[in-house]
Amino acid sequence: MAESRKVYHPENDPVYVGLNVNKGIEQPEAVNADSVHRFLKKNKKIELTAEEYCEGILQGNRTILSRAVTLIESNKPDHQHIAQEIIGRCLPFSGKSLRIGITGVPGAGKSTFIESFGSYLTSTGKKLAVLAIDPSSERSKGSILGDKTRMEELSSDPNAYIRPSPSSGSLGGVARKTRETILLCEAAGFDTLLIETVGVGQSETAVHSMVDFFLLLQIAGAGDELQGIKRGIMEMADTVVINKADGDNIHRANTTATQYRNALHLFPPSLSGWVPQVMTCSSLRKTGMSEIADCINDYFELVKDNGYFKERRSSQARFWMYETIDAHLKSNFYQNKLVQVNLDNLQQVVSEEKVSPFVAAQELLEKYFNAIGRH
Repeated sequence: MAESRKVYHPENDPVYVGLNVNKGIEQPEAVNADSVHRFLKKNKKIELTAEEYCEGILQGNRTILSRAVTLIESNKPDHQHIAQEIIGRCLPFSGKSLRIGITGVPGAGKSTFIESFGSYLTSTGKKLAVLAIDPSSERSKGSILGDKTRMEELSSDPNAYIRPSPSSGSLGGVARKTRETILLCEAAGFDTLLIETVGVGQSETAVHSMVDFFLLLQIAGAGDELQGIKRGIMEMADTVVINKADGDNIHRANTTATQYRNALHLFPPSLSGWVPQVMTCSSLRKTGMSEIADCINDYFELVKDNGYFKERRSSQARFWMYETIDAHLKSNFYQNKLVQVNLDNLQQVVSEEKVSPFVAAQELLEKYFNAIGRH
């Protein structure tokens, strides 16, 4: 450390009797490129190997788990390479959890419900992982990722792990890498997973294709309840829960539950053999949580006994194989240099209606296939 410069202070002159001035602090070292480099080198995160990541995850190290999930969500090729190696090493230790998808209209109280229900599950000895999908802005591509602030009690629970992730504009608001994150959480020892989605939409099949149980959260007193729910969502739901059944709203919640029960009778029987249930709860008062947990346990007992659980998991694995193929083909197509060179020009002539969109697409595809055929 360089010696402090001596500065003359006139107020310290003996003339000024009775005035004491503190010496002050020692001046810090001047900032330069070398000192910045040493600081960054000292504070740089230690890079781990895939084996070290896997060991940390299997030991339940949440810091290493979070770093591995960040690698999975990254689009950098080197990050993706090590992420896939981590997944491959953890795969034999996954698959032992119960995967529960939770969706509902905006304002249904999904985050509050997850905190209340999750706290109940951990109180019964469950190790819970919550994958909360936060909607990404179409303009800035950013996300607030505020689920931990909305789940204060659960975020401080030693038996719970909350991982908010941006949806990145992916299908149904489900983060592109959520399925791989599920596998890592299972390898880390979490036996129950709650996957919260952005909200009800036509692409909710993306959630349905990665969970074992699908819970639809609804509220009463929001107009025509049944009118706002698409048939496809209702057919996928294994249980419908009417939230906010407390105070003056209890009667409306019970009436809404009856309406849903009548509507569900009109749908064809489920392949699982399970009859969808309709229940009420209050996330605020934490009532109805044990009944919902019992309902979910009954479902898992049924589907494991009749073989549907294993069959569904196998079907989902095949589905995600094809989804991954589609994603890689699309990425490879748009990253092709010949495609990038011709895309803007074709987009322009299509905008000016000089060429049909179908003809332009066919031309671009032919250029792409000819280019990769030469390699």
